[in-house]
Amino acid sequence: MLAEFQMTRRVQFAETDLAGVLHFANYYRYMEEVEHAFWRSVGCSVITKLDGREVSWPRVKTSMEYFVPARFDDELGLSLTITNVSNRSMSLEVDFLRGDEKIATGKTKAVCCSMLDGRFSSIAIPEQLRAVLEGEKEAAS
Repeated sequence: MLAEFQMTRRVQFAETDLAGVLHFANYYRYMEEVEHAFWRSVGCSVITKLDGREVSWPRVKTSMEYFVPARFDDELGLSLTITNVSNRSMSLEVDFLRGDEKIATGKTKAVCCSMLDGRFSSIAIPEQLRAVLEGEKEAAS
């Protein structure tokens, strides 16, 4: 089974438009927030030092499907699921929930890269990170 992670997030006034609706771009910010929380929960980060190099996950594809609006002060459940792990990339999906109601679903594909001097170079996913993405609870260290 691939990794899953959940957290809650309250919609802040500054994140809404004049009608009090969560601005569409903030859904992507929330996706990034839950992904960062996932990595922290397993002892890593979206930029992880591993074997003397920095490893990160630049996005190569994203999408968002909206069903009903989120509004100011709504408490949202963010449910992240790793949906695919290949040799050099991972895909994840985030369901946005208000109670039991699904209000949006976002998808991201990211490539595992080493970073050197601000440049990315794709690499095979290191085994420690692959184990985390594939649902093992051990932190990469």
